Amino acid sequence: MKTSIVTTRALGVVALALIFALNVTPASSAQPVPECSMSMTLADWGENSSGDIDVASGQSCQIPIGIRGTVTDSAISQKPAYGKLKKINASTFEYKAKAKYKGSDTFAIKATGQGPKASGTSIITVRATIK
Repeated sequence: MKTSIVTTRALGVVALALIFALNVTPASSAQPVPECSMSMTLADWGENSSGDIDVASGQSCQIPIGIRGTVTDSAISQKPAYGKLKKINASTFEYKAKAKYKGSDTFAIKATGQGPKASGTSIITVRATIK
């Protein structure tokens, strides 16, 4: 029993030493995805909005839903043609542009929420410029 514990501890120390010696970053300390460079025209809840983002080819950025108030639900209502869009939580999405593609892409997010002046469902159409 003692031999097993000592061997397990020794293997753990060797693994940590190897990580530091090779300068490998563990997956848990990955860099966060930055917010997209955006220009948005946001309306109140229940009104549709649109905006533009810039992203580098093959790169990712996050898109927060910026309508004032609380987002209660959201979903992808139109998928992008030249990238991937994924929901992080009710108020944030992540867009990843297709590698080696340069041009434009369009997608839409359907969000429901409650604001200080209105509540309802809005469609947010995003035009991406991929550089």
